[in-house]
Amino acid sequence: MRRNKLLACLMAGTMAVSITACSGNANSDATTTPTTTEAVTTQAVTTQGESQETTTQTPQEQKSEASVDFEDGQMGFVQAYNAPANAADVELSITDFDGSKALAVKNLTGKVPFVGIDVSSLCGASVADVAAVSMKLGVSYEDGSFSACAGKITTWTGTDLVQTGYDWAVYMESKNPKVATVDVSGVPFTADANNIIVLSLETDNGASAGHGNATLYVDDITFYDKSGKVITADKSVAFAEPAGYSSSGRDSSNLFAVKGAVNFEGFATSADAWAQDGFDMPQEVIDALVPGSVVEIEYKSETGNMWLVIPDAEKGWMRVGQAGTDDPAYINNSGNIAQITYEQLAALCGDDVSTWGARMQCESDSAWEVFSVKVGQQAKNLALVNAVTFEGFETKADAWAQDGFDMPQEVIDALVPGSVVEVTYSSETGNMWLVMPDAEKGWMRVGQAGTEDPAVCDGQKCYVTYEQLAALCGDDASTWGARMQCESDSAWEVYSVKVGTAAEFAPVNKLTKFEGFETAADAWAQDGFDMPQEIIDALVPGAVVTVQYSSESGNVWLVIPDAEKGWMRVGQAGTEDPALCNGTYAQITYEQLAALCGEDVSTWGARMQCESDSAWEVYGVWVSAPVTSAE
Repeated sequence: MRRNKLLACLMAGTMAVSITACSGNANSDATTTPTTTEAVTTQAVTTQGESQETTTQTPQEQKSEASVDFEDGQMGFVQAYNAPANAADVELSITDFDGSKALAVKNLTGKVPFVGIDVSSLCGASVADVAAVSMKLGVSYEDGSFSACAGKITTWTGTDLVQTGYDWAVYMESKNPKVATVDVSGVPFTADANNIIVLSLETDNGASAGHGNATLYVDDITFYDKSGKVITADKSVAFAEPAGYSSSGRDSSNLFAVKGAVNFEGFATSADAWAQDGFDMPQEVIDALVPGSVVEIEYKSETGNMWLVIPDAEKGWMRVGQAGTDDPAYINNSGNIAQITYEQLAALCGDDVSTWGARMQCESDSAWEVFSVKVGQQAKNLALVNAVTFEGFETKADAWAQDGFDMPQEVIDALVPGSVVEVTYSSETGNMWLVMPDAEKGWMRVGQAGTEDPAVCDGQKCYVTYEQLAALCGDDASTWGARMQCESDSAWEVYSVKVGTAAEFAPVNKLTKFEGFETAADAWAQDGFDMPQEIIDALVPGAVVTVQYSSESGNVWLVIPDAEKGWMRVGQAGTEDPALCNGTYAQITYEQLAALCGEDVSTWGARMQCESDSAWEVYGVWVSAPVTSAE
């Protein structure tokens, strides 16, 4: 909302000035130098919340030279960025715009379009010489109208991929497209570190005015060295993803699963560090706040932290789940989903929700934005152990239409007490459930959304337990009939179905990070680091080691090479006590470690390593004590 007001001021004031710096900081004294092509000079806002003034003299060469002009049709070095919770689905293409070829970023879903540009691959050995970057940015609407738009050019730099955001804006139709130039010398690119730029269009005034979603155009991307010389780019390269770039959907690490969620309609807002904002709770949200419930917030913040403020509680103004306290919010490893339980709220505000006041707010220790809030029941965050794949189960249908296949014998055999059916899917509503059409007890929907016992669904994975099936179809799987189908209340598609033993990821909110644990190796090769004292101290009974990773097989486990009891694989796939893995994160408990290495952590040796049965990469390791499992 603040940015919309800023754009309105810029459009009014641009008649009196030739160039205005587009900045979220009202105190900025950033200036530009007039050149042959007018440029937007931007201000950087780092992930640490510091403002960094950038006064960039646009090199004279930019009008006639560009490192990338898209005239040859090559665009392999760009890729949509879908990890943020507010990311739109986009379509990338090369098209004609403003008299030349340009990259078109078409917004398909109305959220924020993000696109990555692989600077490391484009510039190769010269990437560390890049001191400034310029690009021509423009927008259009299908109805031919124009509206002011703005966004960010975010650099991911250094070996730690530090993210630094620079504002851009196109605020006049007569200056559409407009060249944005950023000085990156203060947070430079580093060679051999997969450094990139992520471009986003975050304020679309046309969409709010009813003109549809803006298409963003990018042209004449130019990299300059400190002398202003244009750096040549190799446009034949393919985008090389940096760590953490891809999203396999929702990151549920450290969190509860949520059932029967009620959306807090209209809860979308933003504020600066230590500033609160929110809304009065509608009755359906108040009614959902019962013992065993959880408030879930999708957001972004520069520190990754988020919590609630209840300003009008009878017990006083309350921060609930504040980072750094004894009982912080549950936050995933991506730092974009936070959960605060009813029990955390009740501990500070009292058991009676009617005494909490009407208003719920969010807050962080850095600039933040919230995209959605919902309230639902805590449920087990499930994983499969010893999974059996339902071969060939790939199908789709419209809303309320069922489709599926006859179960092979190995799937029937796997449907035993304690097992769970996992469906990988997509649907417009996010819902999915099973249909057993030929059960002796009759045609049955199992896990239907809106019932008292819905499936656990997150928009990508759906879990229906044996116990849910047995409650409707009977305990004997042989009476369920041969056929298993899927269904939803919206158009849906299923990509795979598996059955395995149900295991539960522990929700955790007191995490100690193993700083610097980022490494990769081939199959059956181990690598790791010596444990710092804070990690050793955190390894107590009930503790959980969480590993964020990727691997070709989906497996990962720990190796303790120097334990007094000998070299130990802990949580190895295929053993009787494997790690819980879902292809994105894994958990190994203190008890699993102690069973092999002994209960005394001082005898485990200093080193912790990771390993897999396929090529693997680890992005982070944390140690935390779990809470009581959800029922």
